[in-house]
Amino acid sequence: MADLPAHLRTLAAYNAWANRRLYAAAATLPDAAYRQAAGAYFGSLHGTLNHLLVVDRLWLRRLTGEGAAPSRLNEILFEELDALRQAREAEDVRLEAYVADLRPALLDDGFGYTTTSGVAQRSTRSDVLTHLFNHQTHHRGQAHAILTRLGMAEPPALDLMAIQQERVRRAPL
Repeated sequence: MADLPAHLRTLAAYNAWANRRLYAAAATLPDAAYRQAAGAYFGSLHGTLNHLLVVDRLWLRRLTGEGAAPSRLNEILFEELDALRQAREAEDVRLEAYVADLRPALLDDGFGYTTTSGVAQRSTRSDVLTHLFNHQTHHRGQAHAILTRLGMAEPPALDLMAIQQERVRRAPL
């Protein structure tokens, strides 16, 4: 890719945008529906949103050496949606700042880390960030399906193209 750092900055901005839209939709649900088992891998919308924050915290800890490092992928970090939303927004800011400050030379540098199951791994930052953004999209898709299953008439559009079109509409002529 000609300009991988710019592409990663776009994905980080998209990630934060999509998370805001998803959390706004979740906030319209009654609490019982938000917590209802929905057949997703992490059970409910609540479990899925917590999982996404867990994984981002794990990866940012591995990449930066800073921040919380949850020990389980299904850990419930926050019981209340508003607290989870605030933590999500803070993590998105942190992720955008990391990507914005990332020097291109570091993208292909390998680094070692240990998985939550204790397995030593090695990867490049570009592969990790690609995985992180893809992982977010995967589970946001599950969350979107949960919203539909719970009867939300029109869950928010989360396609990358939607934010790109928003930017075009806002751009001066």
